[in-house]
Amino acid sequence: MLTQLTYPQPIEAAINKIEALLLPEDEEKFNLSQRSLALLLLQRDPSLWETLEKQPQQYEAVERIIKTTQQELGESPTAVIVSTRQKLAWSLEKQFLKEPAQQGFSWSNTIHKFTVNPITGFPLLVLILYYGVYKFVGEFGAGTLVDSIETFFETHINPTVNQVVALIFPWQPIQDLLGNDYGIITLGIRYATAIVLPVVATFFLMFSLLEDSGYLPRLSLMLDRLFKSIGLSGKSVIPIVLGFGCDTMATLVTRTLETKRERLIATFLLSLTIPCAAQWGVIVGLLSQNPKALLFWAGFMVAIFLLSGYLLAQLLPGKKAEFYLEIPPLRLPHFKNILTKTYLRLKWYFLEILPLFVWASVLIWFGRLTGLFELIISWLEPLTVALGLPETAAPIFLYGFFRRDYGAAGLFDLQQDSVLNGNQLVIAAIVLTLFLPCIAQLQIMIKERGMKTTTAIVLFIFPFAFLVGYLVNFSLTTLGVQF
Repeated sequence: MLTQLTYPQPIEAAINKIEALLLPEDEEKFNLSQRSLALLLLQRDPSLWETLEKQPQQYEAVERIIKTTQQELGESPTAVIVSTRQKLAWSLEKQFLKEPAQQGFSWSNTIHKFTVNPITGFPLLVLILYYGVYKFVGEFGAGTLVDSIETFFETHINPTVNQVVALIFPWQPIQDLLGNDYGIITLGIRYATAIVLPVVATFFLMFSLLEDSGYLPRLSLMLDRLFKSIGLSGKSVIPIVLGFGCDTMATLVTRTLETKRERLIATFLLSLTIPCAAQWGVIVGLLSQNPKALLFWAGFMVAIFLLSGYLLAQLLPGKKAEFYLEIPPLRLPHFKNILTKTYLRLKWYFLEILPLFVWASVLIWFGRLTGLFELIISWLEPLTVALGLPETAAPIFLYGFFRRDYGAAGLFDLQQDSVLNGNQLVIAAIVLTLFLPCIAQLQIMIKERGMKTTTAIVLFIFPFAFLVGYLVNFSLTTLGVQF
């Protein structure tokens, strides 16, 4: 049965007027009827509109018709056309499709409603964050596992490496390259395997479990309205959540977002406010002994995330984000799938990220050998002191630029030496989280967003991170708050 699609009178009148302006050869040129061409022009189809602009008289006439129609309708002709088609589709669906009546109680449907309803979904998210992130990744991964492997490195591997390197190489620079305080093995490999790997592994395991269960698309659906307020859609939840594993990987995933505006906002938020797994894992591990400090850091970062996203969304022109996402069925996660996904992500970590730790160690060695790092650290020391931190904290910001994980691991070392008190630890954690993206993420940002956009983001982030740290220190000192 063929159903005639009739639009509201102002739309039909506009179609007739535009058809009268079209030439007979236009149908052959575009292989479309005059009515179809008129509808496309009424919706400002980009390809047809570009052709029409070359014909000034027709262009001006069509422009007047569109404006008159919009005034009559009180809204965009495109919106009315889409709405009319949607209503027809719904009526056809009701007429020809029949859904079998559900028999009995459906656990899957009930759990689905539970996960997407904000009233029940947000408490569930809090439980997942508490047990999955805080307990499993923070306490177990960044606490128990890191302490065990770190202790093994400090008591067995590093002393052995230093002794062997000293016996084989009589030259101090070569010894420093491989061992001692900043060597490839004693610092780079130790940070990568003893401090970062346990956190990344536990996070990837948790992420794979949530992914295989079908929960993540439902999280996107639940958070869509909140994300709309910061210029994103629920689809952006996936790269944002993935950023808690690795910001470099998450920046690549932003290419799946619909608009350039949305991709830019997501990239900016990943660079500024989203700590990678190793970074937040170490910070959570360090602050877990002081719950008030941990809650302050987490709440402060969420506030910065929402505020900066909202302000950027107001400043950037462009189309608002739309949300279309297929929701897979909920299921019990398959153990084999979880292990496979975790294995593949850890394989990526070893192949892509581990070499960066080695290169970072080489750059740090070169910088120390030439005196360049001492010069840069001397510039950072006044900024560090202004934050209320000791001068010995300056290197963690420099090393954090090479790898965010390096900065977090350096913070771990300072805490182990009891250099920082509660307030200083919170301030260092905030500044380090907001600090510049690591080199790997910068490379991906340049590739995805371009040099000009990346430079603008970096020039904003660096002073912003230290300014926020200064204001937090000033506020805590003035109010007499102690963590």
